Amino acid sequence: MKITLNRVNDNFHFELKNDRGHIVNVDSRPEFGGDDMGASPMELVLMGVAGCSAIDMISILKKQRQEITSFKAEVEGERVQVGEAKPFKDITVIFFLEGPVNEEKAARAAQLSFEKYCSVSKTLEPTATIHYKVVLNNKPL
Repeated sequence: MKITLNRVNDNFHFELKNDRGHIVNVDSRPEFGGDDMGASPMELVLMGVAGCSAIDMISILKKQRQEITSFKAEVEGERVQVGEAKPFKDITVIFFLEGPVNEEKAARAAQLSFEKYCSVSKTLEPTATIHYKVVLNNKPL
């Protein structure tokens, strides 16, 4: 896996590209000297958690022949000061699924993602506690 980074302007706007040509813009907020032309690196970490676990859950539920008509997630991260850095301390992921999906299978898919499959959350596990919830057809499980 390889990523290349190119600086776009005189501040903190960068264009990152993977080896397949997909581009992501990264920047900092104006209060930190950026121009807000992309997500911050820490926002990308949360996006990585959301994307990784979503792929896991949908893959697991598809194998179980569950029909998902809508899938959304919200991720929030709480950071803590450690020296000069502010790593994530707690991350909360809420999945919102709709469709004729079995409740136990939806809950188990989330559990398997975070306990076994999601490489992003496994990478963060030593320093951040990840909490997750599943809401199926507007009903918290």
